[in-house]
Amino acid sequence: MAIDIKVPTVGESISEVTLVKWLKKDGDYANRDEVIAELESEKATFELNAEQAGTIKIIAAEGDTLKIGDIVCSIDTDAAKPEGTVAEAPKETPTAKAPASEAKLQTDTKATPVAAAIIADKKVDVKTVTATGSNGKIIKQDVLEALSNPGRKPGVEMFGRNDRPEKMSNLRKTISRRLVEAKNTTAMLTTFNEVDMSAIMEIRTKYKDKFKDGHGVNLGFMSFFTKACTYALMEWPSVNAYIDGENVIYHDYCDISIAVSAPKGLVVPVIRNAESLSMAEIEKKVVELATKAKENKLTIEEMTGGTFTITNGGIFGSMMSTPIINIPQSAILGMHNILQRPMAVNGQVVIKPMMYLALSYDHRIIDGRESVSFLVRIKELLENPALLLFGKDPVKSLLEL
Repeated sequence: MAIDIKVPTVGESISEVTLVKWLKKDGDYANRDEVIAELESEKATFELNAEQAGTIKIIAAEGDTLKIGDIVCSIDTDAAKPEGTVAEAPKETPTAKAPASEAKLQTDTKATPVAAAIIADKKVDVKTVTATGSNGKIIKQDVLEALSNPGRKPGVEMFGRNDRPEKMSNLRKTISRRLVEAKNTTAMLTTFNEVDMSAIMEIRTKYKDKFKDGHGVNLGFMSFFTKACTYALMEWPSVNAYIDGENVIYHDYCDISIAVSAPKGLVVPVIRNAESLSMAEIEKKVVELATKAKENKLTIEEMTGGTFTITNGGIFGSMMSTPIINIPQSAILGMHNILQRPMAVNGQVVIKPMMYLALSYDHRIIDGRESVSFLVRIKELLENPALLLFGKDPVKSLLEL
């Protein structure tokens, strides 16, 4: 009996996907729940699994745009299993295990599932591949580049005048559309400030080892900034709100979106109820979401919603920028590079580790007083980390002042 494998429903707003890569060839045998292809929607990449064991008959080609419910392939469940085929693995979630080709490859080299599958299929020597993905990971384009330029040494630039058209991914189309929409539909303005990072850096130096031992995660800057933002958002609720028609929707919670550079583009997974999380819980969530983003494993739910966004261009060396609002949100905080700069302190020139902060906001809902006061509050909380415990001076809290 032959069964049809169709494009599954991946979200209420998703109507079509792109078939990025087949991990099986026409006529190959697949075990039940084995990953057979990789699909991409406008928001995320996900895997397609064999619903039953059998021989695959490919119907849709790589690069095809498919509607939800379209047939991708069929599986002949009556086909005999070829000798030497690995027995079916116990049923598990699609994200629990990487394809065998990737697992073998990653003993020495990191690669995305699609890149690993191409390397295994074409028997590409990874030494000839130049990795351009995050953290030195090999991505699909790296392998295709190596295949189209055999004998070319990695890292050696070849001069030429070739043009290489490449179809824009659904994710990149969505990013483009949303950025243009944000520029065209909001009265966007940016205000700047600077923060002395000395106190936070001293805390990290003093407690980073104990923090890692006690919580199993590194103490980074993001937990300080997230915690500071939650206090400031509660004090200035319009920064945490958005416009819906003729109404302003306010939130009594802080769902913080964290901008992450993923292999296929910028994504903004959400830390839910960040105001109720501890520093360690925030750091663990940041690591979890960033790892999923880099591996293209984020779900639609993890990228949906958010009341305020934080983006850190400093990790790429940015000194100052004007981030674009992540609509329908009304504001976004941009972190930048920490530089040692001469500062005037009590009439004396002192070298301080300084960071510029940028708050882009929708002037339709947020006034100048609110935006500037919000950013000043962020600065105050970061330069005096003890305030993050109660949101105000501990002594004043003790005295109920």
